[in-house]
Amino acid sequence: MNEKYEAVIGLEIHVQMDTKTKMFCGCKVEFGAEPNTNVCPVCLGMPGALPVVNKKAVEYAIRASLTLNCEVHEESIFARKHYFYPDLPKNYQISQYEKPLATNGWVEIRLPDGETKKIRIRRLHIEEDAGKTIHRGDKSYVDLNRAGTPLMEIVTEPDIRTPEEARIFLEKLRNIMRYAGVSKADMEKGQLRCDINVSVRPKGSDKLGTKVEIKNVNSFRFVQKALEYEIERQIKVLEEGGKIVQETRTFDPQTGKTYTMRLKEEAEDYRYFPDPDLLPLKVSRELIEEIKNNMPELPDQRFERLIRDYGLSEYEAGILVNHKEVGDFFEEAVKHFNEPKGIVNWLINDLLGLLRDKGLSIEESPVKPEQLAELVKLIKEKVISTKIGKEVIKEMVETGKSPSQIVEEKGLKQITDENAIRELVKKIFEKHPKEVERLKNGEEKLIGFFVGQVMRETKGKANPQVVNKVIRELAKE
Repeated sequence: MNEKYEAVIGLEIHVQMDTKTKMFCGCKVEFGAEPNTNVCPVCLGMPGALPVVNKKAVEYAIRASLTLNCEVHEESIFARKHYFYPDLPKNYQISQYEKPLATNGWVEIRLPDGETKKIRIRRLHIEEDAGKTIHRGDKSYVDLNRAGTPLMEIVTEPDIRTPEEARIFLEKLRNIMRYAGVSKADMEKGQLRCDINVSVRPKGSDKLGTKVEIKNVNSFRFVQKALEYEIERQIKVLEEGGKIVQETRTFDPQTGKTYTMRLKEEAEDYRYFPDPDLLPLKVSRELIEEIKNNMPELPDQRFERLIRDYGLSEYEAGILVNHKEVGDFFEEAVKHFNEPKGIVNWLINDLLGLLRDKGLSIEESPVKPEQLAELVKLIKEKVISTKIGKEVIKEMVETGKSPSQIVEEKGLKQITDENAIRELVKKIFEKHPKEVERLKNGEEKLIGFFVGQVMRETKGKANPQVVNKVIRELAKE
């Protein structure tokens, strides 16, 4: 980025709440259902159909607000936001405008240099999702299954300065929502979507530039890429003496560029007004306090606990915290064998890579937490070597068998019998008299040569410490 300029970035994030039913009716929320099967007169916008607020969605939104350090208001108002989309039959969206559920929060992110930064949250409000338009060739199809799904819209202040900060913030936000249990926040399923507001200004200026919005970016990597391109585009326009037009753009991952969609609407274009079918949403201080007192453990709390209770490094704890299910797997494994450092090493350095190669998530892992714990125990108790362990874990991923079963079936138990190893080393010494002579004359590096010979003969099953000890003893005879 041109050093003369800085970017000013704000995000609007739509998070789909993990409720069983929709925001204002009893239709199921179900990803991948047959098109237009989870619909009713309310979400189809039929005349006379009246909305009823989903209590669980309100509770989830309160919980999410508290995790973001927001002030939750005891009264908020549902409003109608008018616009035409083919996948919103009412031609208005039920949202919140002047009086949202929660305001004035913040999220602290950790930057790559170790510094932390607070990103302020302007507001969190409740709304309903639109349906989905699918374009195939010269035809478009409308699926209204998603219409009415409960959403939270989370709006940040323009505190973000770089594309990387935007990505880190979004990853942290997704993690918080998952830990809070309010959303699975799966971007591939549209459960978390992001609109980006970005402008540039001369470095040192406190005046905001003209804002451009980039709509519906659906991956963390694409958010970073879209911002990198758009910031450079705006700087180039300004450097060439042009003016930035306030508009809505879209990001094309194929080209890595943003393109104009339409000139930007203002709030008045939506003709917001309070929804006459819905009373003001009133939540008691008692309910807010009850939710606050029953909050689950959040990412920052888990990060500190993993370091404190298990002696993990910040790097190890960071990986476990950033992927909640990986952290859950680790903690379950430690219950079966209390060797946290060994388990975290095998989990991060071996199991996750093997699963990634097969396109599997940790939830789909053929290796269960208790099986990984058993593998670490076999190595710790010197039943098998670390090298054999690498072979065993590959087999575990392929077959789902326990490590003990694999070790037994393949005869992989480590040879620790000192007398048996001594006899083998003697035979190897007989085959390499010159090397033995050099070893006896002080060439220590030849110990490695003889250890390698023993390992080759035993197919890696001899205990390396015992082999090393026996070679040194025989060299002195």
